[in-house]
This record gives sequence, structure tokens and C-alpha cells, in this order.
Amino acid sequence: MSPYSLQALGDWATLPFFTTDWPALEAKLQADPRQILPPAPLVFRALEMTQPKDVRVVILGQDPYPTPGHAHGLAFSADAATSPLPRSLANIFKEMQEDLGQCPKTADLAFWADQGVLLLNTVLTVPAGEAKGHDRLGWQRLTSQMLQRLADQPRAYLLWGAGAQKTAEGVDAHGNLKIETAHPSPLSARRGFFGARPFSRTNAWLQARGHRAINWANAPETS
Repeated sequence: MSPYSLQALGDWATLPFFTTDWPALEAKLQADPRQILPPAPLVFRALEMTQPKDVRVVILGQDPYPTPGHAHGLAFSADAATSPLPRSLANIFKEMQEDLGQCPKTADLAFWADQGVLLLNTVLTVPAGEAKGHDRLGWQRLTSQMLQRLADQPRAYLLWGAGAQKTAEGVDAHGNLKIETAHPSPLSARRGFFGARPFSRTNAWLQARGHRAINWANAPETS
């Protein structure tokens, strides 16, 4: 029995990818002897948490964190207990602190997804310790189809790094908000990610169109 389930995909399950591409890609994943991240039940978590009709903001990453215990199916996010923070996420929080004066207390960004922020990686899996190790597996076809599905109404796109920008080059910059900056990784954050103020700019754009702002910094308290 496959460890990968499509049962909770909702409207995303109608994308052609799941008929034409997924069977072969799944077979490759199951044949790969390496540890694959995130764990199989979490691979499609971004899709499961944020349905097409609910997406207001798209944050496009590259591939999941290759460190075991970090990746949990949402781009740039990690389990709340993760410490220290993944370095890219630490830089995201540093920029948010400068932009908004506050940032989340933990690495878990699931509360963004609950508000309509699609935390999508271009490639949904990675072998442990091998960043970009699944770049040629075929995940990009899913990402492209998802972006095409989202072309039905204006949305905000935060495109961090050349890979994300290339993947989303077909997104209309007139009808949508496209914030294109360097990637927040330590290697590139100082080349244009820091100082870009993507969080306040996104909220200003949403509110100008009569939509509620994203609560970026304060995760709801859990009982």
C-alpha cells in the first residue's frame, strides 16, 4: 500500500498532474532507497491545508529543508519545536521584525496556511542531506498547473529567488502583486531580500482591495 495519500487534496486533485504524472513519480519515490523528506503523509500538506478558492497569497520556495526533522510539507516552515531555526527562516523572521516590528515565536507557519497563504515548494520532496536532489523528478509540472489554476483571480505572489521567479514568470504582473526578491538563504538574503518589506506590502495590497490583512506574526494560542 502506498504511503502517499491523495484523499485530502480537495479541488487540487482535479489537476491533470495526478492522472498523467503522479503514478510514475510516485514509483520513483518508492524506489529511492534514500530517506525522503518530508515524511510521505506530509508531502501534499500545503495543498491539503489551502484549497484553490482560499488562496490569497502564494509564497513559492525551492525544495523542502534537507535536514531530517525540519521539513513538514509547508515551504519555509518547520515543526514548532525546531531549534535553532532553519537559516532561511531565521532571515525571514529578521526581515519581518524590521518590516512589522514583530515575528512568530516558533518555526511553525501553519497559521499562515490557515489564512490563505499557500506555502508551496517548486519541488515537493528532497533526499535527506541532498538539497535539490529531486529537482529532475518532475514536480515542476504540478507547480506549474497549480499556478495556472490560480490565474482565475488576483493574488499576491512572494517569489524569493531566481527559481521561484522563473517558475512563476507566467503570472500576470498587472493583475497580481508580484514581489520578486533574492532568496532568504544566508548566501543571498543581503542581495535584495532584506529591506524588501514583503509582508507590509502584501497586506497593503490586500487591504486596498477590500480583503483582510494576513496576521504574519501572531500564531493563535492553543489550549
